[in-house]
Amino acid sequence: MEWRVRQGDTFEPDQPLADVMTDKATVEVPSPVAGKIIAANGKPGDKLAVGSELARLETEAAGDGQRGERMEAGSVEPASGRPRASGDPATLIRTTLDSRVRGNDEAPRVAGGERSEPRDERSLAPNDRPLASPSVRRHARELDVDLSQVRGSGPEGHIVHADVVRHAAGGTAKPPLTQRYAERDGEHAVPVIGLRRKIALHMQASLRIPHFTYVEEVDVTELEALRSKLNERFAASRRRLTILPFLMRAIVLAVQTFPQMNARFDDEQGIVTRFDAVHMGIATQTDAGLVVPVVRHAEARDLWASAAEVARLAAAARSGKATRDELSGSTITVTSLGPLGGIVTTPVINAPEVAIVGVNRIVERPVVRMNAIVPRRLMNLSSSFDHRVVDGQHAAEFVQALQGYLECPALLFVE
Repeated sequence: MEWRVRQGDTFEPDQPLADVMTDKATVEVPSPVAGKIIAANGKPGDKLAVGSELARLETEAAGDGQRGERMEAGSVEPASGRPRASGDPATLIRTTLDSRVRGNDEAPRVAGGERSEPRDERSLAPNDRPLASPSVRRHARELDVDLSQVRGSGPEGHIVHADVVRHAAGGTAKPPLTQRYAERDGEHAVPVIGLRRKIALHMQASLRIPHFTYVEEVDVTELEALRSKLNERFAASRRRLTILPFLMRAIVLAVQTFPQMNARFDDEQGIVTRFDAVHMGIATQTDAGLVVPVVRHAEARDLWASAAEVARLAAAARSGKATRDELSGSTITVTSLGPLGGIVTTPVINAPEVAIVGVNRIVERPVVRMNAIVPRRLMNLSSSFDHRVVDGQHAAEFVQALQGYLECPALLFVE
C-alpha cells in the first residue's frame, strides 16, 4: 500500500518499513533491526506472495561497526523450509512478514507523538513522519495537503480524515462568484489499489452469480415501540439497541426453517454447505471502502450481546485493526445504509454465500387498518439470493418469515 522508507534510507529497530494489506486489513511491517534499505521491491498496488522478498537490508556487523550481510526478507532453510535460527536478523524479518501477512499478528503498533512545530514531510527521517494511516495520506494527496503542516487530533497525535479536511478548508475564504462558475479542465487518475481493488474484484466475481432480489414491506411499528421501551428501561446499564439486533435474531430463527439460506455454494465442486452456526456478516462502510466483519455464533447471542459485538467489529473495521478472522467466514450477510437506506435496493450477494438481507430506511406513512387511516412505521427488506441454489418461492417464504418475526416481536423470544 505504501512505503515508509526509500532506497538508501536508514532506519531504527521497530520503525515501520511498509504498509501491507491482506484480506481487507492494513498492517505495518516493522524492521527488527537498525540498518539501511538496499532494495525495496514493488510499488503501491503491487501484489507480493507471502514469503517473497519485500526489501533487502544492510546492517552494521555486531561489535566492529563494519557493514554486515544483506538481509533478504523470506530467506529460509532450503531443506526444512523453516526460518533459520532465531538470532539471525534475516530470520526476524521473515518471521515478521510471514505472521503479519497471514493476519496473525497483533494490531499495528503506534509510535511517536505530536510535534511542536510543523516541518516539511519530505525532509523528515522516516521515523519522524506525521502519524497517519494510508487512507488518510491518500486523502491528503487528493486535497494537496502537506501532512507535516497538520496537527493530529487522534490518539497520540494521529492525523485523521477530519484533520485533513479541516486543514484544507481552514483559513481560506470562499472563492469569488466569478471563480465559482469558472470552467475547470482538470483530470485526476486515481489508481484502484488496496481495499478498493479487493472490493472491485469481489463484486465482479459476485455479480457473476445469477441474482434475484425479493422486496417485502414490513410494519415495524410494534418493534419500534418495543425497542424504545427497552432502551428507556435499560439505557443506564446496557447498550442502546438499534433495529439491527432484532433483525439478526429474526434471521437466526428463520434459518432454522430455511437452512438453505445459511449456506455457501462451491460452484467448482458443485456442493452447497449448510451451517448450523450462524456467522453473520455485517456490511460496514469505512473511509477506505466496504468491509464485512463477522459476528460469530449469532445464534448464541441475545440482543445486547449482538449489539455490542456489532459495535466492536465496526470500530475495529473503521480503524483498520480488524483481523483476518474477523473479516472472513460469514454464512449469511446483512447490509443497511441506515437513514440513507432508500426505498428499495438490490444487494449484491457476498459470495460464496447464497443470501443477503438488505434493510431500507423506516418511514412513517398512512395505512388503512380496520377501516381507519392510521400512521404506521414501515420498512422494506430488499434481499438477494443465488438462483442456482435458492428458488423464488423459498426466498419469498424466508423473507415473509422475517416479516412475521419483526411485525410481532414477541415471537423473537418464544422458542
